[in-house]
Amino acid sequence: MPAILLYLLAAALYAGLAAHFWRTRWRNAAQAQAGLLPWQRVLLLLALVLHGITLGQEIFAGGAMRFGFSVALSLMLWLAIAMYWIESFYARMEGLQMLGLPLAAVCVLLPALFPSQHLLVNADSLAFRVHFLVAMLAYSLFTLAALHALLMSLAEKRLHQGRLSPLLAGLPPLLTMEALLFRLIHIAFLLLTLTLISGIFFSESLFGKALEFNHKTVFAILSWLIFAALLIGRHLRGWRGRLALRWTLAGFAALLLAYVGSRFVLEVILGRVA
Repeated sequence: MPAILLYLLAAALYAGLAAHFWRTRWRNAAQAQAGLLPWQRVLLLLALVLHGITLGQEIFAGGAMRFGFSVALSLMLWLAIAMYWIESFYARMEGLQMLGLPLAAVCVLLPALFPSQHLLVNADSLAFRVHFLVAMLAYSLFTLAALHALLMSLAEKRLHQGRLSPLLAGLPPLLTMEALLFRLIHIAFLLLTLTLISGIFFSESLFGKALEFNHKTVFAILSWLIFAALLIGRHLRGWRGRLALRWTLAGFAALLLAYVGSRFVLEVILGRVA
């Protein structure tokens, strides 16, 4: 199958499922609280498999390892949706599909529109691959946390306005959703900490050069500080509600700028590969 058809088929599955969930759950009170049905799980898994194949072809094209802003966004959403698919067996995460699936439909097409030419050095090193995997898991968990925070913010706003849709009315209590949010943040923060420690103290063995305090490093450290402050505020001062949601989104925005933002500027605006 030609590569472009894989991109289009994966995007169509994501978009079709998003439209189905919007029609059946956002507006239909009878189905708003239902979990994923078997056929929905199968179609979502098929979309993830096709998406994963396109990522493998893009990242490892020509025997080298390429990774630009488009692949980074696509991989983040792929991992986030995959984690949602797994987590939905154990926890109620209805509503995230309304936000995550349309984004995945867009992001799966980005590498086809903006092919990555940025070669990763030391890609054959086991240490580098572990560092890379941990970093992407952190990104994807923070992506889920950000989507979860947006859903909570929408639910809280509609609750105060007294205009809850069937889906929002069927969500777990806000305290339960908040507990899930901080569980995601705790795990992601641990992974981000490991990523920063390895990147700062073992830069030469991982990247073949000394640490550079560029935009990527500064924004990554800024994101870590924001999430550290959020968790400290949560444990010492009981931060919750809108304050916690704002800090979550601010930390995710800084993290997104750390790699995706810097690579977008270099590759699209400045037209540089390195």
